[in-house]
Amino acid sequence: MKKEQLKSVQNWLPYEKILENGIIKLKNSSYIKIIKVEPINYNLKSELEKEAILNSYKRFIKSCNFNLQILIQSKKEDLTKHLEILNQNNLYPEIKEKYIEYINSLNEKQKSSNKNFFIIINQEPQEGNNLEKINIQNLQEKYFKIKELLSRCGNLVTEYTQEKEITNILFSFFNSRIFLNEN
Repeated sequence: MKKEQLKSVQNWLPYEKILENGIIKLKNSSYIKIIKVEPINYNLKSELEKEAILNSYKRFIKSCNFNLQILIQSKKEDLTKHLEILNQNNLYPEIKEKYIEYINSLNEKQKSSNKNFFIIINQEPQEGNNLEKINIQNLQEKYFKIKELLSRCGNLVTEYTQEKEITNILFSFFNSRIFLNEN
């Protein structure tokens, strides 16, 4: 029986390199960009605001005539530090105890979690001169279009530009159980 050769993570990840503006060149010569979207609390909006948000979101969906992927990561909230701070406070012990019970019951019932929302946009390789430059420009145009359209819905849209940020995000995509439970 042959012993399987162990490969490093870098060997099997689908990206070749991280370029300027946080654009990732994949091994198949296409390009992607990862965008983080901070959601709004839709339930706290008035009926008129909700209608405006839905109309803006419809425009977003209709306007994106290119490939994109929406990724949601859920991370269970660790309330240990919050509870420790509460326990250190000696004021109003009976109120504090009831509040701690309340938080614990909410956490058990709803399994409170924090969610991260990402949009991954893709740019298939174009042919011609200055390929990389054209692909980067096309991907940036898509990013600005998404940012503008989702901002109209009230969302905060952020791009990742630093290599360390991007590698952390990629790591979290491929190792979600490890990464999300440690942070």
